[in-house]
Amino acid sequence: MVVLDLPSTASYGDGMLPMEHLSGGESRQRILPSLLRTLPGRTMDEPTKHRVLMVSDFFFPNFGGVESHIYYLSQCLLELGHKVVVLTHAYGSRSGVRYMTGGLKVYYIPWKPFLMQNTLPTFYGTFPILRTILIRERISIVHGHQAFSTLCHEALMHARTMGFKVVFTDHSLCGFADIGSIHMNKVLQFTLADVSQAICVSHTSKENTVLRSCLPPDKVFVIPNAVDTAMFKPAKEKLSNDKIIIVVVSRLVYRKGVDLLVEVIPEVCRLHPKVYFIIGGDGPKRVRLEEMREKHSLQDRVEMLGAVPHAQVRSILVRGHIFLNSSLTEAFCIAILEAASCGLLTVSTRVGGVPEVLPDDMIVLADPIPGDMVDAVSKAIKMLPEIDPYSMHSRVSLSADASALLSIAKSFRTMLVVQKLYSWHDVARRTKIVYDSTLNCSSENLLERLSRYYICGAWAGKLFCLVMILDFLLWCFLELWQPSDDIEKVPDILPSQEHWHLDGNATSD
Repeated sequence: MVVLDLPSTASYGDGMLPMEHLSGGESRQRILPSLLRTLPGRTMDEPTKHRVLMVSDFFFPNFGGVESHIYYLSQCLLELGHKVVVLTHAYGSRSGVRYMTGGLKVYYIPWKPFLMQNTLPTFYGTFPILRTILIRERISIVHGHQAFSTLCHEALMHARTMGFKVVFTDHSLCGFADIGSIHMNKVLQFTLADVSQAICVSHTSKENTVLRSCLPPDKVFVIPNAVDTAMFKPAKEKLSNDKIIIVVVSRLVYRKGVDLLVEVIPEVCRLHPKVYFIIGGDGPKRVRLEEMREKHSLQDRVEMLGAVPHAQVRSILVRGHIFLNSSLTEAFCIAILEAASCGLLTVSTRVGGVPEVLPDDMIVLADPIPGDMVDAVSKAIKMLPEIDPYSMHSRVSLSADASALLSIAKSFRTMLVVQKLYSWHDVARRTKIVYDSTLNCSSENLLERLSRYYICGAWAGKLFCLVMILDFLLWCFLELWQPSDDIEKVPDILPSQEHWHLDGNATSD
């Protein structure tokens, strides 16, 4: 990724200047004068082109499935000619307006994370800055990501108050019994009561979202995640089976099944003397793995790498034969797709949408209990002599030649379908269809929208209506305080071909 920092004199975040300081001809002339220009022959006001604001608390420089999804989807939508802007909170000193690879514009608003990279819920605190961005960028669709993102929920609420069409993508699963899930589901019901369309990354995720939010199923689309197969390639030479290396790359938190790993790793090492573990990732559960390694004297067989930047994940994956995923809940799990693209056989817990991701001959599934996981690893070790890493890669990739496709299709009848599903370009095309459908949804006035909030519960429905009425009054006040016509619109600028290459590298004259 290439990140271009704007001068502090032209960035409201880096220099802590108000939004108005980004306006004016003098300021625009200082913003990347040699790298950016208005693209001739293309106008963003074409009927088939969308102007999308992606909103989430989770984005670069943080790494994860949601962050990768937003980044790659945005890049592919830009290639299709749509305008895409990302809105997230500040990360450390990263605050203000930044330009990333491909001319992707990112607003890092000066809100600091409160808990687990989430901003503190303010309900109305983000409305003024969000309204300014929506008007300045002439956005037509607001696309929120992740049910656990506070910024996403607030942005969708304010956008609907202003009359914008909104789309929500759910990247996770949530339960129904514990107190945290009950509150989260009620918040999701509030947000989705007024969304135009919703997207889930698997059919299991769709069922979960529909049940949690009471959203009509016909408003929910299933668009799976994808993988950058150009980045995740197998090693040039097939690894020897004299030493079996099992790779784990994950955030070391409870949801990722670290407690399960603590039980599985010692038993696998006892049964298979040739097995060696590489664990990449960091988190509060890391101490449990280190205690396990000390207790069973496995320092020479379990390597702990700590936090791993996403750019280095491939270099770790290609060191192994088997990828082990012990998640207790997953809506999709991009990690196993990345591992398969690198030619690794996957062993995973049979949870959530994981069984939908890969065919049976590329993954060994097990129940999330230690004994079943150990048996699955043993089965995968026996399958290794039959595994061809490049065959696996081509089954996930779109780059296989015709003869390779033909030979693979004999053993995998749905291979061509999987290839298309796991292409980010295809994900972008399918998302564009959802955007088209969203713009065709009828517009509703406040009373019509309140009727949907009112039926969300005996007490919750009345509370939701009160929140939306106050939001509407705040919008009216903001319109009086600073009319929309007084907010200067930014020009649509895209990267100059003279300064950008398709590989994302910037050059100078």
